[in-house]
Amino acid sequence: MSPDHPPGLDPDRLRGLLERERPGLVNGPLTGRLIEGGRSNLTYTVTDGTSRWVVRRPPLGHVLATAHDMKREHRVISALHPTPVPVPRTVLLCEDEEVLGAPFYVMEFVEGTPYRTADQLAPLGPERTRDAVLNLVDTLVELHAVEPGEVGLADFGRPEGFLDRQLRRWGKQLDASRNRELAGIDELHAALGRALPPSPAPAVVHGDYRLDNALIGEDEGIKAVLDWEMSTLGDPLTDLGLLVMYSMPLGLPDSPVSTTAEAPGHPAPAELVERYAARSGRDVSGVSWYTAFAWFKLAVILEGIHYRYTLGRTVGGGFDRIGDLVPVFIEHGLTTLQGG
Repeated sequence: MSPDHPPGLDPDRLRGLLERERPGLVNGPLTGRLIEGGRSNLTYTVTDGTSRWVVRRPPLGHVLATAHDMKREHRVISALHPTPVPVPRTVLLCEDEEVLGAPFYVMEFVEGTPYRTADQLAPLGPERTRDAVLNLVDTLVELHAVEPGEVGLADFGRPEGFLDRQLRRWGKQLDASRNRELAGIDELHAALGRALPPSPAPAVVHGDYRLDNALIGEDEGIKAVLDWEMSTLGDPLTDLGLLVMYSMPLGLPDSPVSTTAEAPGHPAPAELVERYAARSGRDVSGVSWYTAFAWFKLAVILEGIHYRYTLGRTVGGGFDRIGDLVPVFIEHGLTTLQGG
């Protein structure tokens, strides 16, 4: 495998498609490389030596089409591009699996930095870190202000019963990877079900809204929000709850799951919630439920990773410690829900 041909990307076939569908866009042979950091769908940068683009495709091997639906990602990004929400401009969607072995789409390359850890944020300094995180909140307000029908997304999801379906879905995910006793997780799931809040008017929900799914510019502005694979129409406060969860320090040195919350200058969760409430006009009095749900969801995701690790299906560093984190996330979820 040459460096110009990372797994899952054939630059020559891609160039042929682009020359047919977007004549004049590409000037010369393409080279590509895989961008590290994505959780599931694969992301590549490609260049002709002058311009750069980004390609998104499902993981290699068999996947459930619903879990990695390129058409949905392409649709939501295309719909949001004319709005104040910063997203890359899409170039094309290709559903012909003959080209790269799976459906994929191409979008413009956006300059910016995804900050994944507190250590990466630290060089910005406290003031710039604070500005970046507050800008992330403001961008979430912009997203949730988009009227789905006005951008062609009226049928993008089923908002009715959204929270109930989410809770059941993640309960099933838990059952699918249940191979050890996890104190408190059934209690947390049941308590969330008993306290299910009434949802506000539906909005376009990102589904995995956090700092490292955004590109930050040198002015601390949000240049683009990325990774829309979980997006749908639903309860906007699920995005806020997840952002709050990721803004709470885990207090675990050398944790294989990092948040940016420990970075100097990172605003406290309460400030993020207050800013969202003030700028969106939404009632956020139930944010504890949404934050507890985020802890539960992440506990289930981590338990799934741990389960695959015990079966020998994961490779790489840190997986041996994932299982130890799950009880911490469960405890945070219970504490948050009781505190709400």
